[in-house]
Amino acid sequence: MNSVAGPRNSITDVSGVLVGHHQALDPNATLGTGAATGCTVVRVPGGAVASVDVRGGGPGTRETDLLSPENTVRQANAILLTGGSAYGLAAADGVMRWLEEHREGIPMDPADPARVVPIVPAAVIFDLPVGAWHIRPDADFGFLAAEDAGIDFARGSVGAGVGARAGSLKGGIGTASVRFTDGPAAGITVGAVVVANPVGSVFDPRTGFPWGAGTDGPEHFGLRPATAEQLAAANALAVKGAVLNTTIGVVATDAALDPAGCQRLAATAHDGLARAIRPAHSPLDGDTLFALATGTAEQPPNVPLPPAFPAELLVLDQLCTAAAVCVERAIVDAILSATSVAGIPAYRDLFDGPAGV
Repeated sequence: MNSVAGPRNSITDVSGVLVGHHQALDPNATLGTGAATGCTVVRVPGGAVASVDVRGGGPGTRETDLLSPENTVRQANAILLTGGSAYGLAAADGVMRWLEEHREGIPMDPADPARVVPIVPAAVIFDLPVGAWHIRPDADFGFLAAEDAGIDFARGSVGAGVGARAGSLKGGIGTASVRFTDGPAAGITVGAVVVANPVGSVFDPRTGFPWGAGTDGPEHFGLRPATAEQLAAANALAVKGAVLNTTIGVVATDAALDPAGCQRLAATAHDGLARAIRPAHSPLDGDTLFALATGTAEQPPNVPLPPAFPAELLVLDQLCTAAAVCVERAIVDAILSATSVAGIPAYRDLFDGPAGV
């Protein structure tokens, strides 16, 4: 099985997936003052088969029951990832408003194409202590993030990643993709976008390398060994004190999957989260990953299997492996791309000079 990163190394390498941000960020924000929050919308024009897997002990979500494979609705029009804790779920109203205005949703009246019900599942992170408590995403944030959605989007301390904290470091939003060049899934792409805001640690205190660099190796990310002084400074940082945290994200593929296949994709994607964060899925996190399948790729022929197995089983196996890798890489990307907000130090500040060096 051979694979390469997509041309953007982004979830938008999956045809049919767009991402947009909106945030409010005061350059002088502190822990408790100023604006420092935002949201991110993953939009799929025309809809995509969707599912979700929730593993954390304190999730904040909307429309996740609808995505269970046994339920009736099989598609989502957009996924909202947002700051603001439960208050931030209000941003989904704005995403729905944008979609309704563009006639995206479940058509409910054959005689009137404007009568649609958009499906917008959502998940939140707890970022209220970063910046002022009362400034959080609302419906206008969601509308503007949906409007902003495109193939190219920023990473790091933007969108839902503005107020994110990853253990003792600044969290953020990151992305990655994998395209298969041979095997049962040849020609298919998998991508992920993740908001890293865990209570757990994202770096190895012995080496300074991100935990998520373990699979590919630090050289893959251009990382240099830490000095003793850098390690001492990083390990002296205070442990994150917030009671609520959460890592959330979306994995997507251009394969044609049914809701059960999407659910399996979301479940195995959590393996990547567990590789990159220690501990993961804690009682203090609401770790939630959505999965989308656009079906826009040319589908490879199925390998004959015994009738007891689904025809797409070997393809799905490869996609699940890739989903975990993409989530792991996306979390590392979020940490390496993040810049300091409200005095929370970024990984690059501690270990690798200015961001992008």
